[in-house]
Amino acid sequence: MRVVVINTGTELLLGDVLNSHLRFIAREIFALGLRVDRQITVPDGQAIRDAISESRDTAEIVFITGGLGPTTDDITREITAQLFGLKLEHDPAILLAIQARAARRGFRLTDRVARQADVPDGATVLPNEHGSAPGLYLPADAAKRRPHLFLLPGPPRELHPMFRDSVLPILRGIVPSAAAMDRRMFRIAGLGESLVEEAVGAELLALRGLELGYCARPGEIDLRLIGSESVLDEAARIVTEKLGPAIVSNDGSTLEEAVVKLLTARGQTLAIAESCTGGYLAHRITNVPGASAVFLSGFVTYSNEAKTTMVGVNAALIEKHGAVSKQVAQGMAEGARARANSNFALATTGIAGPGGGSEEKPVGTVFVALAAKDRPVSVEKRFFPDDRPTFKELTAQTALEMLRRSLV
Repeated sequence: MRVVVINTGTELLLGDVLNSHLRFIAREIFALGLRVDRQITVPDGQAIRDAISESRDTAEIVFITGGLGPTTDDITREITAQLFGLKLEHDPAILLAIQARAARRGFRLTDRVARQADVPDGATVLPNEHGSAPGLYLPADAAKRRPHLFLLPGPPRELHPMFRDSVLPILRGIVPSAAAMDRRMFRIAGLGESLVEEAVGAELLALRGLELGYCARPGEIDLRLIGSESVLDEAARIVTEKLGPAIVSNDGSTLEEAVVKLLTARGQTLAIAESCTGGYLAHRITNVPGASAVFLSGFVTYSNEAKTTMVGVNAALIEKHGAVSKQVAQGMAEGARARANSNFALATTGIAGPGGGSEEKPVGTVFVALAAKDRPVSVEKRFFPDDRPTFKELTAQTALEMLRRSLV
């Protein structure tokens, strides 16, 4: 069955809000044998009508996100009803639920809130436990050239639970059984896209029935495999044999998740001292559920004085070698580990730019150090002459991968 996603909202096209709906919906429906054939993003207003009209004869299932709220630019419900000749009926139960929710949270409701309780003829209401606007499902109607329509709220915190609790059960009833297909996602660290393809591409392409894809991000590659279970097992054998040490995960989980999992399994702990990454390493680690079991301390030592006072780097080392140096990175890692009494400590110090570089240490120079209780401090010097966000991303990747490699 062909699937179209229509995302509504002028804020999406202005770049004020990141559109994450396609990624979520595509992943959720894959298990049902569905893929998104087309995605359209339109501003608030009559462009919504045009997008729905264009999809009437090209899709069997259409997901429309946004435009169900109480304000004047929320007109997805009304446009859909007009387009298919449906009368809007007021549902008092929905309004009562909205009023009860507002009372619990201490919100004052405006007169326009009642619009959210209007339901097109024949629509199924999809409860919204995390917001005021319910979703709506309209079944396909060949006589009206209407595909299966799902009208969903815009905020992800509302859409995600509604999709899993209400939309997926409906989809299971209308989607024919698909041939058993599965997907595996290998996350590869420290290798470029071309090197990964060189290592495994030819052998994987030779496997009949395997769909292969690559997705590159700073410091890592996602290797996507789609096929039957038997084909995926053979593909996994090839990938593991050729890329074993570089494989972070085979389920798409992140580098920081792998690090936290490894530390937890070993009952070991981590501290971090950051200069050029400004707390980003600690941010990534603490995004992982369960990180509190292994992460003890994070020191953001951006200034030279902080390096000395917070993690005990000898001021003479900074004076002699500079803050961006192997010696200072080593001192930061040792100091962080000692102060936190952790098993491991990571440290970063570098020049993110655009200014501050020199002929000896140009912008993009960075030192990453790993300290451990049972071995000498290891330090890697890298060069990432990129914009500041990419520099920080690559530096963090380098640090986490250093630790992961030492743990495995």
